[in-house]
This record gives sequence, structure tokens and C-alpha cells, in this order.
Amino acid sequence: MTLDPRTTILVGQGQVLQRTDDLIQALDPIRLMAQAVRDAASDAALDAVPIADAIFAVRSLSTKHANPAQGVADLLGISPRRCGITPHGGNMPQTLVNLCALEIQNGQLDLAILVGGEATRTRNRARKHGITLPWTSGDEVIPAPDLVGEDLTLNHQIELERKIMWPIQIYPMFETALRAASRRSVDEHQRHIGELWSRFSAVAATNPKAWTQRAYSTTEIITPSKDNRNIGFPYTKVMNSNNDVDMAAAIIICSVERARSLGIPPDRWIFPQTGTDCHEHNFVSHRRTFSDTPAVRLGGALALRLADKAIDDIGIIDLYSCFPSAVQLGAQSLGLSITRQLTCTGGLSFAGGPWNNYVMHAIATMMTELRRNPKESALVWANGGYATKHSFGVYAATPPKNGFRHGSPQAQIDVLPRRDVATATQAAGPAIIEAYSVMHDRNGSPETVCASALLSDGRRAWATSSEYALAEAMTRGEWVGKSMTLDALGTIHAF
Repeated sequence: MTLDPRTTILVGQGQVLQRTDDLIQALDPIRLMAQAVRDAASDAALDAVPIADAIFAVRSLSTKHANPAQGVADLLGISPRRCGITPHGGNMPQTLVNLCALEIQNGQLDLAILVGGEATRTRNRARKHGITLPWTSGDEVIPAPDLVGEDLTLNHQIELERKIMWPIQIYPMFETALRAASRRSVDEHQRHIGELWSRFSAVAATNPKAWTQRAYSTTEIITPSKDNRNIGFPYTKVMNSNNDVDMAAAIIICSVERARSLGIPPDRWIFPQTGTDCHEHNFVSHRRTFSDTPAVRLGGALALRLADKAIDDIGIIDLYSCFPSAVQLGAQSLGLSITRQLTCTGGLSFAGGPWNNYVMHAIATMMTELRRNPKESALVWANGGYATKHSFGVYAATPPKNGFRHGSPQAQIDVLPRRDVATATQAAGPAIIEAYSVMHDRNGSPETVCASALLSDGRRAWATSSEYALAEAMTRGEWVGKSMTLDALGTIHAF
């Protein structure tokens, strides 16, 4: 088969873990990213980092550098004509691949470096010990980066007023809605998600680039303990994304023509087949239900259709896995059995959750898996926000028949039914619990209930309670579907 010289390929991947306890010697995120790029060049069988048209950095939370891509370029001694940064969102690494694949195919780019990294573990420990790290202050005069990718406002004003805005509050609410829809008891469902997370940990245990290379039993995962306290019921600590890591990853993406000119061997090449990008209704307040993700269903189906694939044709999968509910929503929407191997990395709890950049590690790991199994195809699902922003990629070790194909079902999603949301004053009176979480204090005791409730006219209302008896009771039985009363301050009265 004669390849179009503009065919897009991934040619190099690098992943870096930093575990040092020497805070002064620890590398900052920019240096971690630069090392990941060097490793990606080595993985592409290159003696040096290639000249790049662009470096695009996934937005980092642990550096104050105004232009991380430029910082990486300076350390590498290269001068790309474009330096970009993404908005926040775990979808962004896959979105970058999709954007670059289109630009390479269209002749706008020849080679780009995609990179992201965090040194959250080191920064947290320095703050704890009152140590000022010798890192970038953020005061340097540096050209501003280009913004790459779409940004979205994710929180409705009413959500902010009720202080229900954190992923550790909202993903457990998806979980309780999924539990009620499955008709499992609390204990049955805890075991169900514990088994899922145990399978993810088993993958991380065999991944040399995973942060935690240990397999956990179901019992270990679901049983609260000193080291595994409840965070937001029904999740123990180990069911949450592990952001306390120092990790970086990078990918080199280019045209076949450029790869050949650099002498990169074809056995390094991985071909993006298709990609899609879309999002649910921006605000959780407006979604019809907590137990379904129609944008995942439509975006995933389109990515597969463009690749002329069915989900059963895919042998290597990595579903976004910040919390168990995300994996279940993704698998349900994509038509995947929850008992399949749904990760090639081990997920954000075990492989590591470096904020927005986990999926860069997933794509890097997927590349190595496809090189080992060149007859397989791979699917990566990246997620940002509250199961809000979605990016999909289908990959293979063989070229696509019709070049890289990209699409978005956003027009279909935007016309889907949406709920109205009521203010606390408007919602005062009877309501039915739709989904909830129970936040725990640092000692593992139930502290605050966060709930979504449905009013008789179908509107959604957000409510909370700090009553210990209610919080404790809601960790033991099924409360989805129960009646309660809301007062004009948005407080739950259930007894």
C-alpha cells in the first residue's frame, strides 16, 4: 500500500515518574516534561529531539510557568514556531492528538510535540514543610502561549451557591444514581465497584510506568481503614483519582514524510484512525439524568463508525477512570461489558492521576501495546469536567484506508432534552432524591450530604445537610427515590 506522505503517525512516547524525597533536587514540572520529550525521541529511535513546528502543553496545576511549552522548548534547545497550552480538562491530551492529526493531514504541521506533567507530590510536601521550591515564580516576561482547544464553563451559578462543585462530590452522585438504576443493594454495589477497581489495580501492577504497581483485592478497596478512609460515600480513598504524583508524558506526532526524512523506523509508527470531540450539556444541572451519558454514546459510536469498526473489533481499550462511576458510564454508553479489561494503564487511582494529563500516559501505553500486538485496534476515551467533555481516538499499527477522519455529534447532543434548575427558594417544599453523596471529614466520619432532588414539575434542585444522623443513615441504605423536604435555604429535612 502506497502511503500518502501527509498520513499522520505517532512515532515516539515517553513517560517519567519522579519518586525522590529530596525536595530541593526534585525536578519541577517543566523539567519533568522536557525529560519525557527526550524519552519520546529515544523511543522513536532518534539520537536527539527533532525540530518541531509546535509544542503543545496540557495545562498543569503544579507550575506557575506562564508558557510551559516555551519552557520545555528552551530546555530542549529548540525553537518551534508555535507554543500552545490547553484549557483544563482530562479530555485535552486526546483532543490535541485529534487537532494535530487534522493539521498534519492538511499540511499545516509536519511534526508536533505533545506534553504534560505535574509535580504535585513534591509541591504538596514542600508546602507541608514550609519549604520554598527553586522553581519558576510566574513573574518572568515570556510570550503568551496560544490557547489550543475549546474551553467550557462547567458550573451553574446555583451549583456554586450550594457549594456542590468538586468532582469528589459529584462523581459519587453519579455512582448512587447508577446503583439505584441497577437495583443493587448498597453492599452489592460496593462489591461491584470494588471488583472493577481491583481489576484496574491488577493492570497497574504489570505496568512499569504506573505510580502504584500493586494489585488490590476487592475487600481492600471497599473496606474503610486508617489509610483508606471514606472521602465522598460511596467512595473510599483508593476509589478516587490519585493526584499526589510527580509524572510527565510526551508524544511525538508527525507526517509519514517527516518520519521518513528523520529515519524513524516503520515499526515505531502508530496510526490515528479516527477521532471525535463533543460534550454533554455544560452544566450537570441541565442533564436529564445522572445515570446516562448520551454524548459518550454518540461520540464513541461516531469514532467507531468513521473507523469502520464495531466495539467488539477493539482489542485494546482505555476508558477514563477518575472514579468508578466514570468507567461504568463510559462502558454502558459504548456497549462494553464491565468485566472486560477496560484499561491498558491501570487508571487514575493506580497508574496515577496527574490532573489533566492522565490520557497522555494512556495514549503512550496504548502505543507500546499496539506495537506488541500489531493486529489489534485500540480505543481511548478521554473525559474532562463532570463526565462533561469527551474526546475519542481509534488507533492501529496499520494505516487508515481513507486517512484520518474526525467528526463531532455536538449538534445532536445540543438538542437533547434538558432539565431546568430551581433556586433554593423556588425549591422549598417536597422533593424526591435523585442522586447523592455523603462527604466525610478527615477522620472518616460522615459530615455533609450533597443531593440532587427532583421537584414535582420535573425541575432539579440542589440541596445539602450537615445533620450527622441523616449523613450516617445515607451511608447504610438506598435513599435514591425517597421523599424529603427542602427549606428555602436548600437544606434537606428527611426525618
